[in-house]
Formats: sequence, C-alpha cells, structure tokens
Amino acid sequence: MDIVVHSTFLPHTDPEASLAFYRDALDFEIRKDVAYGGNRWITVGPKGKPEAAGIVLYPPNATPGLTDEERRMIAEMMAKGTFAMLLLGTHDLDGVFQRLQDRDAEITQEPTDQPYGVRDLGVRDPAGNMLRIQQIA
Repeated sequence: MDIVVHSTFLPHTDPEASLAFYRDALDFEIRKDVAYGGNRWITVGPKGKPEAAGIVLYPPNATPGLTDEERRMIAEMMAKGTFAMLLLGTHDLDGVFQRLQDRDAEITQEPTDQPYGVRDLGVRDPAGNMLRIQQIA
C-alpha cells in the first residue's frame, strides 16, 4: 500500500498569532488560508517541501456537532496544553531552539537527551498545543 500522512489538524485560537509562530518562528510556508463564516483554516508546512505533510490550523469552535460543554472543555484543555500534540523533527535542534528563543516562543523544555533515546525540546504554540521537536541524525 502507498499511504502517506497528507495533513494533520491542530486547533488555533488566533490566526495571526498562529501565523507568527508557524511562519515566522518555525519558518513554515503558508499553503492555504481559507476564510469561511468568520473563521480561518490555515495550512502550513515546511518551506520548499510540498511533499511533506501539512498542518491545518483550524478553529475548534467550528467543529460540527460539539456541545457547548465540549467546546468549553476543549478550550480548557488547549489552555493547559493537553488537547493536541505534534512531533516534529530537525537536523539542527540547537538552531531551532535559538530561533524559538529569539522569537519569545513558550519553551517548555530546552534541548534534552531523553532516557528513551532521543534528543528533543518542548514548545507550545500560541493556542497551547504542545510541540516536541526531535533531533534527526
């Protein structure tokens, strides 16, 4: 079978803050920016790598079928950084760390050699999503 990860969804609460983080801090390109009904779905991905999976930043309040209680719970989990997580990789973890620091990103863990065999860092995006960025050999 020939199946690849095409894109994944992460919620956002502020499209401009999300763009500043993914475009400016992580140096991703904007692949799509779709406005509908007062909301925006923004697809970003690694610059110059159209074959790499994209991240669709979506407004969680626009998810059909959610109750008000579920929307409240999602907002609380996002604020705590427990709703969504993404794992990224880089060949230059220290360089990425410096770039994130220079742009005042919310670092949750500096580059660390983990006991499970990877070196990575933790950072939260403006919506509270937890990102781990691993060193690729």
